Amino acid sequence: MTLDRTQPPAFQAIQQIQLPAVQSHRLDNGIPLHLISVAHQPVLRLECVFNAGTWYEQVPGSAFFTMKMLSEGTPSRSSAQINEYIDRYGAFLELNSGPDRASVVVYCLTKFLPDLLPLLREMLTEPAFPQKELDDLRNITLQNLRVNYEKNAYLAGVLFRETLFGADHPYGRSQRPEAVEKLTRQSVVDFFERVVRNRPFQIVLAGQATENEVVAINRELGQLTIRTDTLPSADGQIEADEQLTVLAEKPDSIQSSIRMGRRLFTRSHPDFFKMLVTNEVLGGYFGSRLMKNIREEKGFTYGISSNMPSFRRDGYFLIGTDVNKENTQQTLDEIRKEIHILQTEPVLPDELETVQNYMAGEFVGSLNTPFEIADRYKVILLDDMPADFLTTYIQKVRAVSPSDIMEMATRYLASDSLREVVVGGK
Repeated sequence: MTLDRTQPPAFQAIQQIQLPAVQSHRLDNGIPLHLISVAHQPVLRLECVFNAGTWYEQVPGSAFFTMKMLSEGTPSRSSAQINEYIDRYGAFLELNSGPDRASVVVYCLTKFLPDLLPLLREMLTEPAFPQKELDDLRNITLQNLRVNYEKNAYLAGVLFRETLFGADHPYGRSQRPEAVEKLTRQSVVDFFERVVRNRPFQIVLAGQATENEVVAINRELGQLTIRTDTLPSADGQIEADEQLTVLAEKPDSIQSSIRMGRRLFTRSHPDFFKMLVTNEVLGGYFGSRLMKNIREEKGFTYGISSNMPSFRRDGYFLIGTDVNKENTQQTLDEIRKEIHILQTEPVLPDELETVQNYMAGEFVGSLNTPFEIADRYKVILLDDMPADFLTTYIQKVRAVSPSDIMEMATRYLASDSLREVVVGGK
């Protein structure tokens, strides 16, 4: 049989998905444990999630350094001993800190979970915060920051968030070398005592896990004392700079990094899915309008994209690209032109169908492993989203019409609402 390469292969559009159910438990101390049991391989991921992100800082940088220092020593183990113990069981440890939350994550073979839980408990209850390890971490962080701040793209991201939210807002604050240099061990200890020690947290357990693993976790983490007083958080009402355009000139740079966008909303907003599809048409995937115009037709960049980052309490819309400095203004003009077209001309049915099929396929493709499924579920579990947020995702994407896209582009992408940051020059 001869293959006709002029005809695309047949395909079936994805209309809905089925996900494994989440089994929710309560440990003896009231800590919620969410189990996503998928028994493909004998591995699991245990994630302890705290409300301990930048939002709860009193000293800039204290959240990041507190979480990173949890594995740097306890009264009975040094940093080297902790690492050696984890390696002995072929496990892997992640310590994460973000704007809203922080987490301690353990990856391991299911059979070794009981051996690792005592160490996890020790790290959560008895961190020593040794000065030498803190100094080493601070020096490494400073070196990385100084390198990053020389990069146009990194600096553009920092300035854009500061422009949107304000430099002192938890969502606008970035690590600055001067703040890292001033950070003391006492600031780290204070953050741990105020925000982490004995505070409520949530556990997300994914992989080949059963009631036996839940019992083992309860035996160690379910016996921790949990505080009931309210955790104070930051003031989210800090006003951002009214300046719509920021230009950071770098005369020696041959490129400019462009960031354009605005504050938007969270996933719970009624316009979220309509705006999500609008974003995809404009710049959300490789076949988007911005890519076709600015990469393929103009040749100004290797890549340009738009996306909608969403936090617990706020979100924003962002367009980003890097171009040769002499093409900066023309790129900005072309971006605004593409937005204007979205506002005034309906998206053709074929293009919209392509975008919706791509979004459905990308969504399903992000659910291949138990850990990816758990990451999707965390949107529901941690942000109080509706229980059907994931199972109705594809239907809501497919329900968006050309008129919805015109409405979203007009309402949320008006020229006078978009902030513009350029690092390099025009």
